[in-house]
Amino acid sequence: MKLIGITGSIGCGKTTIANIIRDAGFVVFDADKWCRYLYYKKDFLEIIKKHFPNTFENGVFNKRVLRNFVFNNPKELKKLESLIHPFLKQKLLNNIRKYAKTDAVLFVEVALLFEMGWNKYCSYVITADVDYEIQKQRVMKRDNISEADFEKIVNVQIDNNHKKVLSDYIIDTDKSLGLLKVELLNLIEGL
Repeated sequence: MKLIGITGSIGCGKTTIANIIRDAGFVVFDADKWCRYLYYKKDFLEIIKKHFPNTFENGVFNKRVLRNFVFNNPKELKKLESLIHPFLKQKLLNNIRKYAKTDAVLFVEVALLFEMGWNKYCSYVITADVDYEIQKQRVMKRDNISEADFEKIVNVQIDNNHKKVLSDYIIDTDKSLGLLKVELLNLIEGL
Protein backbone atom coordinates (compact mmCIF):
# COMPACT_ATOMS: atom_id res chain seq x y z
CA MET A 1 0.00 0.00 0.00
CA LYS A 2 1.09 3.53 -0.76
CA LEU A 3 -0.46 6.51 0.98
CA ILE A 4 -0.07 9.83 -0.84
CA GLY A 5 -0.71 13.03 1.10
CA ILE A 6 -2.45 15.95 -0.58
CA THR A 7 -1.94 19.23 1.24
CA GLY A 8 -1.69 22.96 0.73
CA SER A 9 -2.98 26.07 2.41
CA ILE A 10 -6.64 27.05 2.31
CA GLY A 11 -7.83 27.87 -1.20
CA CYS A 12 -4.83 26.39 -3.01
CA GLY A 13 -6.78 23.61 -4.72
CA LYS A 14 -6.44 20.51 -2.50
CA THR A 15 -10.07 19.53 -2.97
CA THR A 16 -9.92 20.03 -6.73
CA ILE A 17 -6.88 17.74 -6.86
CA ALA A 18 -8.61 15.19 -4.59
CA ASN A 19 -11.76 15.23 -6.73
CA ILE A 20 -9.78 14.60 -9.93
CA ILE A 21 -7.98 11.70 -8.25
CA ARG A 22 -11.23 10.31 -6.83
CA ASP A 23 -12.89 10.56 -10.26
CA ALA A 24 -9.97 8.53 -11.66
CA GLY A 25 -11.03 5.68 -9.35
CA PHE A 26 -8.68 6.10 -6.40
CA VAL A 27 -9.64 6.07 -2.74
CA VAL A 28 -9.22 9.53 -1.21
CA PHE A 29 -9.62 10.05 2.53
CA ASP A 30 -10.93 13.54 3.26
CA ALA A 31 -9.89 14.88 6.68
CA ASP A 32 -12.23 17.89 6.34
CA LYS A 33 -15.16 15.54 5.72
CA TRP A 34 -14.22 13.51 8.81
CA CYS A 35 -14.01 16.74 10.76
CA ARG A 36 -17.45 17.93 9.55
CA TYR A 37 -18.84 14.55 10.61
CA LEU A 38 -17.71 15.24 14.18
CA TYR A 39 -19.98 18.26 14.42
CA TYR A 40 -23.00 16.00 13.90
CA LYS A 41 -22.06 13.69 16.76
CA LYS A 42 -23.94 14.50 19.95
CA ASP A 43 -21.10 13.42 22.25
CA PHE A 44 -18.61 15.62 20.39
CA LEU A 45 -20.98 18.59 20.53
CA GLU A 46 -21.21 18.12 24.29
CA ILE A 47 -17.42 18.39 24.48
CA ILE A 48 -17.53 21.53 22.32
CA LYS A 49 -20.25 22.98 24.54
CA LYS A 50 -18.12 22.33 27.62
CA HIS A 51 -15.02 24.01 26.17
CA PHE A 52 -16.65 26.65 23.95
CA PRO A 53 -20.07 27.48 25.46
CA ASN A 54 -20.22 30.78 23.57
CA THR A 55 -20.62 28.85 20.29
CA PHE A 56 -24.15 27.75 21.17
CA GLU A 57 -27.13 30.05 20.63
CA ASN A 58 -30.42 28.88 22.14
CA GLY A 59 -28.93 25.40 22.46
CA VAL A 60 -27.93 25.26 18.79
CA PHE A 61 -24.27 24.99 17.78
CA ASN A 62 -22.98 27.74 15.47
CA LYS A 63 -19.86 26.63 13.62
CA ARG A 64 -19.20 30.11 12.22
CA VAL A 65 -19.06 31.53 15.75
CA LEU A 66 -16.59 28.79 16.72
CA ARG A 67 -14.45 29.47 13.66
CA ASN A 68 -14.34 33.21 14.30
CA PHE A 69 -13.57 32.65 17.98
CA VAL A 70 -10.68 30.22 17.51
CA PHE A 71 -9.06 32.14 14.66
CA ASN A 72 -9.03 35.21 16.89
CA ASN A 73 -7.63 33.28 19.88
CA PRO A 74 -4.61 31.08 19.06
CA LYS A 75 -4.74 29.28 22.43
CA GLU A 76 -8.37 28.37 21.80
CA LEU A 77 -7.52 27.10 18.32
CA LYS A 78 -4.91 24.80 19.87
CA LYS A 79 -7.53 23.58 22.35
CA LEU A 80 -9.99 22.82 19.53
CA GLU A 81 -7.29 21.02 17.55
CA SER A 82 -6.45 18.93 20.63
CA LEU A 83 -10.06 17.76 20.65
CA ILE A 84 -10.32 17.04 16.92
CA HIS A 85 -6.90 15.74 15.90
CA PRO A 86 -6.91 12.49 17.94
CA PHE A 87 -10.19 11.46 16.28
CA LEU A 88 -8.83 12.29 12.83
CA LYS A 89 -5.60 10.39 13.47
CA GLN A 90 -7.50 7.31 14.65
CA LYS A 91 -9.73 7.47 11.57
CA LEU A 92 -6.66 7.66 9.30
CA LEU A 93 -4.89 4.78 11.06
CA ASN A 94 -8.03 2.62 10.89
CA ASN A 95 -8.21 3.19 7.15
CA ILE A 96 -4.49 2.52 6.70
CA ARG A 97 -4.88 -0.80 8.55
CA LYS A 98 -7.77 -1.76 6.30
CA TYR A 99 -5.55 -1.46 3.20
CA ALA A 100 -2.16 -2.29 4.75
CA LYS A 101 -1.69 -5.68 3.07
CA THR A 102 -2.85 -4.57 -0.37
CA ASP A 103 -1.03 -2.92 -3.24
CA ALA A 104 -3.55 -0.06 -3.28
CA VAL A 105 -2.52 3.53 -3.88
CA LEU A 106 -4.50 5.66 -1.46
CA PHE A 107 -4.67 9.39 -0.90
CA VAL A 108 -5.41 11.56 2.11
CA GLU A 109 -6.45 15.19 1.67
CA VAL A 110 -5.59 17.30 4.71
CA ALA A 111 -4.67 20.97 5.00
CA LEU A 112 -2.66 20.44 8.19
CA LEU A 113 -0.75 17.37 7.01
CA PHE A 114 2.63 18.64 8.23
CA GLU A 115 1.21 20.40 11.29
CA MET A 116 -0.36 17.11 12.42
CA GLY A 117 2.69 15.02 11.54
CA TRP A 118 0.77 12.87 9.06
CA ASN A 119 3.52 13.17 6.49
CA LYS A 120 5.26 10.33 8.37
CA TYR A 121 2.49 7.97 7.17
CA CYS A 122 2.83 9.06 3.53
CA SER A 123 4.99 7.56 0.82
CA TYR A 124 4.81 10.89 -1.01
CA VAL A 125 3.31 14.32 -0.41
CA ILE A 126 1.71 16.51 -3.07
CA THR A 127 1.24 20.19 -2.25
CA ALA A 128 -1.38 22.23 -4.09
CA ASP A 129 -0.12 25.70 -4.88
CA VAL A 130 -1.47 28.88 -6.43
CA ASP A 131 -0.55 32.56 -6.50
CA TYR A 132 -1.38 34.21 -3.16
CA GLU A 133 -3.79 36.76 -4.66
CA ILE A 134 -5.73 34.02 -6.46
CA GLN A 135 -5.79 31.99 -3.25
CA LYS A 136 -7.14 34.96 -1.30
CA GLN A 137 -9.85 35.72 -3.87
CA ARG A 138 -10.91 32.05 -4.01
CA VAL A 139 -11.32 31.81 -0.24
CA MET A 140 -13.02 35.17 0.24
CA LYS A 141 -15.55 34.33 -2.49
CA ARG A 142 -16.10 30.69 -1.52
CA ASP A 143 -16.40 31.26 2.23
CA ASN A 144 -17.88 34.77 2.06
CA ILE A 145 -15.26 36.15 4.45
CA SER A 146 -13.28 39.36 4.71
CA GLU A 147 -9.65 39.77 3.78
CA ALA A 148 -8.83 40.13 7.50
CA ASP A 149 -10.53 36.79 8.26
CA PHE A 150 -8.66 35.16 5.39
CA GLU A 151 -5.37 36.46 6.80
CA LYS A 152 -6.17 35.02 10.25
CA ILE A 153 -6.79 31.58 8.79
CA VAL A 154 -3.68 31.61 6.60
CA ASN A 155 -1.51 32.82 9.47
CA VAL A 156 -2.23 29.76 11.64
CA GLN A 157 -1.15 27.33 8.91
CA ILE A 158 2.40 26.54 7.89
CA ASP A 159 3.26 28.86 5.01
CA ASN A 160 2.62 27.18 1.68
CA ASN A 161 6.18 27.92 0.54
CA HIS A 162 7.44 25.90 3.51
CA LYS A 163 5.00 23.07 2.67
CA LYS A 164 6.40 23.04 -0.86
CA VAL A 165 9.93 22.58 0.49
CA LEU A 166 8.75 19.62 2.59
CA SER A 167 6.81 18.02 -0.28
CA ASP A 168 7.76 15.56 -2.98
CA TYR A 169 5.56 17.14 -5.66
CA ILE A 170 4.05 20.59 -6.17
CA ILE A 171 0.99 21.07 -8.35
CA ASP A 172 0.11 24.60 -9.51
CA THR A 173 -3.69 24.66 -9.64
CA ASP A 174 -3.99 27.90 -11.62
CA LYS A 175 -4.78 26.14 -14.88
CA SER A 176 -7.75 24.56 -16.62
CA LEU A 177 -9.25 21.43 -15.09
CA GLY A 178 -8.28 19.53 -18.23
CA LEU A 179 -4.60 20.43 -17.93
CA LEU A 180 -4.64 19.81 -14.19
CA LYS A 181 -6.16 16.36 -14.72
CA VAL A 182 -3.52 15.39 -17.30
CA GLU A 183 -0.71 16.59 -15.02
CA LEU A 184 -2.08 14.70 -12.01
CA LEU A 185 -2.76 11.44 -13.82
CA ASN A 186 0.74 11.50 -15.34
CA LEU A 187 2.20 12.10 -11.90
CA ILE A 188 0.21 9.28 -10.30
CA GLU A 189 1.15 6.88 -13.08
CA GLY A 190 4.81 7.45 -12.22
CA LEU A 191 4.43 6.80 -8.49
